[in-house]
Amino acid sequence: MAENKNKDQLTGIETTGHEWDGIQELNLPAPRWWLWVFFICCIWAFGYWIFYPAWPTLSGNTAGSKGWTSHKKLAEEQAEIVARRGAFAEQIKQKSLEEIRKDPELYAFALAGGKTMFKENCAACHGTGAEGRAGYPNLNDDDWLWGGKLQDIYHTIKVGVRSTHENTRSGQMPAFGKDGILKKEQIENVASYVLDRKNAEGATIFKENCAACHGDDGKGKREFGAPNLKDSIWLYGNSKQAIMQQVTNPKHGVMPTWEARLPDDVIKQLTIYVHSLGGGE
Repeated sequence: MAENKNKDQLTGIETTGHEWDGIQELNLPAPRWWLWVFFICCIWAFGYWIFYPAWPTLSGNTAGSKGWTSHKKLAEEQAEIVARRGAFAEQIKQKSLEEIRKDPELYAFALAGGKTMFKENCAACHGTGAEGRAGYPNLNDDDWLWGGKLQDIYHTIKVGVRSTHENTRSGQMPAFGKDGILKKEQIENVASYVLDRKNAEGATIFKENCAACHGDDGKGKREFGAPNLKDSIWLYGNSKQAIMQQVTNPKHGVMPTWEARLPDDVIKQLTIYVHSLGGGE
């Protein structure tokens, strides 16, 4: 074979002496650096087989001397997350809502945690986007029955509305029609007044029966949970028929107390999240 070797005329590289149909093979061995990388990879592979799970066996696979598994790795990472979460939760327990809001790191943690807790505990009534529905307030707007400041929201979540908590928020609207306080014609007049502020007889009825809770201007009083009747936000509908129905035999929604169900740090996270939705004061 050595006698058959010659140099390629175009490249000047010696050939191996092999020839197929007039085509000669150039003698171009792999670069030295490539060979070193190949040998190192082989050595690394043998080391990997020793330390980590690698080869399949009848009962599973070789475990490796380090005993590493993806399940153990996941457990370690989850434990780290739980530890970090615990540290944040402890800080949230110790700090006031306003202090949390002013701490960028704590605030971000509270927002993320509150969003998760909201979907797990509140979305069934208020919707996943907190948009609410008939009988369940929209938490994105700026209309608040009991106040939209951080402390107001915190207290409402904690004690609930008409719940079993001894300090629950509790506002009760009389059944003016069902209990015979007002006649149907009077209810119709006051409903008209609430809608357009033009019914004179309705204005008199409103002042005598409704202003104590809703205010002379109809903007509501939060100490009673009485809604603002002058804006375009309605809990049970804004038609004349819906208003007459509410005056005749009012619906009273119930929000559970979360004090015994959720730890205080979670209630604070929920408060921060709800306040951030856009309507918080």
